[in-house]
Amino acid sequence: MTIRVLLADDQTLIRAGFRVLVDSAPDLEVVGEATTGREAVELAARTRADVILMDIRMPEMDGIEATRAITADEDLAGVRVLILTTFELDENVLRALRAGASGFLSKSVEPADLQEAIRVVARGEALLSPAAVRTLITRFLAQPGPGPLPAPDRLTALTDREREMMALVAAGLANDEIGERLYVSPLTVKTHVNRAMMKLGARDRAQLVVIAYQSGLVRPGDFPARS
Repeated sequence: MTIRVLLADDQTLIRAGFRVLVDSAPDLEVVGEATTGREAVELAARTRADVILMDIRMPEMDGIEATRAITADEDLAGVRVLILTTFELDENVLRALRAGASGFLSKSVEPADLQEAIRVVARGEALLSPAAVRTLITRFLAQPGPGPLPAPDRLTALTDREREMMALVAAGLANDEIGERLYVSPLTVKTHVNRAMMKLGARDRAQLVVIAYQSGLVRPGDFPARS
């Protein structure tokens, strides 16, 4: 099945470059281009794109507000937002994740990595490297942020196994890595993680990471550094 992609960036050359890279993959297709955040929201509803490549800094409405508007719309529940950024550890990246983005990607990404990132996000997974998760969480997530924080008692809906796997997701581990650590199959991990997301109302793994830290399930420094 072809993955429908919407490009949102106010720079024409950047959009043109990404269009070439996306359309060169047989399973990916650009279905629209937006030059402002407001236009991105309108085109998201009109095109029903599967994935939006969203720049943060755009006129009229920035990428963060556009992401928040898109992820808050129940009619667009299947739309995933992948943030494009020049600076991978910009504080705005975390604000975008809080707004509902599924991950972030450097604008200097290699073509094959861009195409695979779109596929990963389209599957409902988070595009968050372990190193980036640790740095973002340590620098920003422990600080007060906008919006109400999830109460710790929300986690009582989870089983012990689901909480355990949620904590490992927050450490930046992939399903294969969690499976190896807990001696279960990646499919079993995916099942437990999906159940945790459903119970907590998380759109994807990126939001699960945010909830894990904001609810106090894990804290910055709980996990040793990984390469």
